[in-house]
Amino acid sequence: MDPDTHNNGHIPTTDKNGHVSWDADTEDHGHIPIIDFSPYSLLKEAVDQEELSPLATQLVQAFSTVGFVYLRNHGIPADLVSRTFESSNKFFELPEEVKEKFTLPLERAMSHGWLHLERERVTTKRPPGIKECFDVRPQVATEKLWPSEDVPEFQQRSLLLYDKCRQLSLRILELMARGLNIQDMSSLLSMHSMMGTGPNGSLMRPLRYPPVPDQIKDNQIRCGEHTDYGSITLLFQDNVPGLEVQSCEGKYVPAPPIPNTVVVNIGDLMQRWTADKLVSTMHRVLLPKTEAGLKRHRRSIAFFVHPNEDTVIASLDGSNKYPSIKAGRYLDDRLTATYGGKS
Repeated sequence: MDPDTHNNGHIPTTDKNGHVSWDADTEDHGHIPIIDFSPYSLLKEAVDQEELSPLATQLVQAFSTVGFVYLRNHGIPADLVSRTFESSNKFFELPEEVKEKFTLPLERAMSHGWLHLERERVTTKRPPGIKECFDVRPQVATEKLWPSEDVPEFQQRSLLLYDKCRQLSLRILELMARGLNIQDMSSLLSMHSMMGTGPNGSLMRPLRYPPVPDQIKDNQIRCGEHTDYGSITLLFQDNVPGLEVQSCEGKYVPAPPIPNTVVVNIGDLMQRWTADKLVSTMHRVLLPKTEAGLKRHRRSIAFFVHPNEDTVIASLDGSNKYPSIKAGRYLDDRLTATYGGKS
């Protein structure tokens, strides 16, 4: 059975090891459309080109209004996602002194490793978020940068999921180019060709939001209001809600977990690249509202897609709405604002 279509209609639960299973009712997905990606699923061996045009139109319509979609039947095995949640959970449960050995060096660009709680501040209007994460960049990840002694399966599972996300991202980008009537689709894809292999800022990021401490800073939440930096972002959620997306009317609405889907959204660089035809939408992760919720972890896995560093970002429609800038320079500027240094 296609793992993406198995158990649709249920929300996952997570055991103490982070293993995801599906046994609760699905919540309303709000205003974010759910799109069936089966015509271009990674599992599809024979692709019908005639089925791709309607899919491309649906994607671009969603990305030009809401900026977010859920994709189901995408072809990334649910079991791989679940096992990656499990292994990342094992890492996050390690003692601080062990995790510190894998601290991400912010002074170097293209880094790989762990970011401790409250290290990342995505908005100046709130304190840093209550979360920790591990940035996976295969092209700079030497053996000593993986926690193989403590979590032997972490490296293999992370690399497998990274590659599946890379493959799916390229299919999404291709459909976006179709929907935008970009004539040279291969050129757009080639500008993302070095994901995980060369000078390209793309990364996979398992995240853990711990139980909320009794004492927190004023106005602090799990992740403050922000937009993403790059081309597109893929996001896998566990069963714990909290993600909210700003609607076209300016109100924040829930983007709850929906099983066997991946959330995809537009980043700032893609909005700039398309001269605002596609929109990068503000989103955040709130604190739970119930006593029980405050005591629960929340986990997600994000895959941030960026163009190759030497790609010159100029308006695809020739309008020159924004000044041209190299993708690497743009990312460095944004990371400096977030961390006070490169990532």
